[in-house]
Amino acid sequence: MADLFSALTLGAITLPNRVLMAPLTRCRAQADGTPGESAALYYAQRASAGLIISEATCISERAHGYPNVPGVYTAPHIAGWRRVTDAVHRAGGRVFCQLWHVGRLSHPDYQPGSAAPVSASAISSGGECRTPTGAKPRVTPRALETEEIAGVIEEYRHAAECAKGAGFDGVELHGANGYLPDQFLRDASNHRTDRYGGSVQNRARFMLEAFEAIASVWGADRVGVRLSPSGRYHGIDDSDPLATFGHAVRELAKFGPAYQHIMEPMAPGDYVHLPMRVFRPMFEGVLITNSGFDFAKATAYLKEGWADGVAFGKLFIANPDLVERFRRGGAGAALNPWDEATFYTPGAKGYTDYPALGG
Repeated sequence: MADLFSALTLGAITLPNRVLMAPLTRCRAQADGTPGESAALYYAQRASAGLIISEATCISERAHGYPNVPGVYTAPHIAGWRRVTDAVHRAGGRVFCQLWHVGRLSHPDYQPGSAAPVSASAISSGGECRTPTGAKPRVTPRALETEEIAGVIEEYRHAAECAKGAGFDGVELHGANGYLPDQFLRDASNHRTDRYGGSVQNRARFMLEAFEAIASVWGADRVGVRLSPSGRYHGIDDSDPLATFGHAVRELAKFGPAYQHIMEPMAPGDYVHLPMRVFRPMFEGVLITNSGFDFAKATAYLKEGWADGVAFGKLFIANPDLVERFRRGGAGAALNPWDEATFYTPGAKGYTDYPALGG
C-alpha cells in the first residue's frame, strides 16, 4: 500500500514521495511579472517536496488580475524563472509551472489600453479586484469573439514554450477557482451560443483545446490540470457540477495527462460536495488532491485509493521541510504555524524566514 513517502510515477517523471507543494500565490514578483531574487530561495527551501507546483503564473499581459504576480511570456520572465528552477534542481527537487489566465477577474487597470477583461460571456463575477492602486469593483467583461479564442489558446502554447525554456520539469493548466477555463466550463458564466457554449461538450472545448496546445509543447505526460468541481469561487457556479466535471475529467483522461489535480470541498456555503472519491472511477491515471489536508487525512486518502498524492499549501508556506517533519512525526509532527498576515506582503517575512528543523 502506498504511503506519503513512497515513490510515485507521474507521467514522464518519478517523484520520491507523494507530499506535493500546492500552487501558492505570494504576490512577490516584480511589477513586470519577473520572479524576484528571493523566489529562488523560497522554492529551493521546499525542494524536498515530491513535486513543487509553482504559484499561478500568467500566460500573457491580458491574463493578469492581481498585483505582483509572475508571468511566463517574456524573456525577462524566462530568465527569472530559470534562476528558480536551477535552484530547485540543485537542491534535488522537481517543479512544474502553473499556467494561469484570470479572465473576467481582471480589471481594465491590468489590460492593454485599459480595455475590459475578457471571458466566455459578458457576465461580471462581482466583488473587487486588487489593483496596483488599491481595490476596485470588478467590471463586466467582454465576451471573446469566436475567432479570437484561437489567439488565447496560442497564448497558452507560447507560455508553455517559455516555461520549457525556463527549465521547468512540466506544467499545470490552471482550470480551477473561477479563472478563464472554469468560466468557459460552467454554465452560470458561459451563456455562449457558438461551439464554445451550450452543451457540456461545447463548454469543455476551451479547456481541452488549451490542454492540447500545452501538450503539443511538452507532451501530455508532462502536463497536469487543476480542477475545482466543488468550488463556487468568485460567483462561479454550475447547474449540474457532477455531469460537467465528470465530462471534463473523462475527456482530459483521453490525452493521458501526467495527473489531474482535483480540489476537495472546503468551507460549507462556498462549495458543493463533490469529494475525490466521486472522480476516482473516472480516471485511471494519477489523481492529486488538496485543500485543508493534514498528515492523517492525506494518509487515509492514499489508503482508500481516492488519491495518489496530496498537495499541501499553507503547511508548506510555514514548513519548508514539511516532508521531513512528516517523516519524523507523522500525525504528531512538530509544525510551524503560518502567519496569514504575510501571505501576500513583500519581503522575506513570512516568505523565506520560516525555520527548518534544527534551524
